[in-house]
Amino acid sequence: MLRVEEGTLDDIPQLCDLLTILFTQEADFQPDIARQSAGLRQIIERPEVGRILVLRDGSTLVGMVNLLYTISTACGGRVGILEDMIIQADRRGSGAGSTLLQGAIAFAQAKGCSRITLLTDHTNDPAIRFYKRHGFALSGMVPLRLVFP
Repeated sequence: MLRVEEGTLDDIPQLCDLLTILFTQEADFQPDIARQSAGLRQIIERPEVGRILVLRDGSTLVGMVNLLYTISTACGGRVGILEDMIIQADRRGSGAGSTLLQGAIAFAQAKGCSRITLLTDHTNDPAIRFYKRHGFALSGMVPLRLVFP
């Protein structure tokens, strides 16, 4: 039975496996287990920063998503940034992604978020269609990034 719950420190090895899958698909990122482990640990140990939500089937992680919090002056309060959503390839198309995303949306609302923003590769049409089916809309905003060495 699939269930959405918060990830734990013990989940970090499986979470890194999922991130390796994701970061080999995304144009801007490369897998780095040491960095991914450090980032996951910081989020899990500091729930005020955000949460790692996992989709669990028994002891196996089927998927994950990262929900980070910030304050929006436009919204006047807490909003969520959804990152790192990934479902195991053999579970895609089974409804697992919808289960995880709906769980993340409900979690964000329960934590007082008034909006969720996410980024996906602009060429990833299946992901864009997936998020639109769940109520997300394209934004007029354009993401820019400054990376420090």
